Amino acid sequence: MTERKKALQVERVIMVSVIALQAFCALIFIWEIFVSVLGLPFNLVPWGLFELVEIGAAVGLGLGIVLGGMVLRNTARRAQRAEERLRAASREFLELLEERFVDWGLTPAERDVALFAFKGLTTAEIAGLRNTSEGTVKAQTAAIYRKAGVSGRAQLMSVVIEDLLMDETQPSPFRQAAE
Repeated sequence: MTERKKALQVERVIMVSVIALQAFCALIFIWEIFVSVLGLPFNLVPWGLFELVEIGAAVGLGLGIVLGGMVLRNTARRAQRAEERLRAASREFLELLEERFVDWGLTPAERDVALFAFKGLTTAEIAGLRNTSEGTVKAQTAAIYRKAGVSGRAQLMSVVIEDLLMDETQPSPFRQAAE
């Protein structure tokens, strides 16, 4: 087991212990209030023990605040690291796309259309954004597929995703099938 997993396991045990302590103290307090409100003659615990439960509750609440802050800080750090990795992956993806566009010899208009296609926009949406007709976008899309050596949008996306995931020395099965 890695050190990270061990640390997470210890953190969970501590959190569960603090929550159990808080839950126990809360039940004692609720019972005491219930007995007091109903005017019942018996108490769950003697007064001296009740004072210890109150001290335990205060300690449990304090630990809960500290541990809650630690968990919040760790979560914020993890979110920041994930955001940084996402930005790096996004940059790498855009760099890879640009390399492929150069390799395929796409014109600036075809690059725009290809980017919009990767974003999942329809032909009509791309035409609207580019202030061109759908026929023009369809012609540009066909040129992109031809230059990339694929037969459609799904294969185009697959080629680029494969390039992200695979070693460049391995040929793409999509490119072979299209040739």
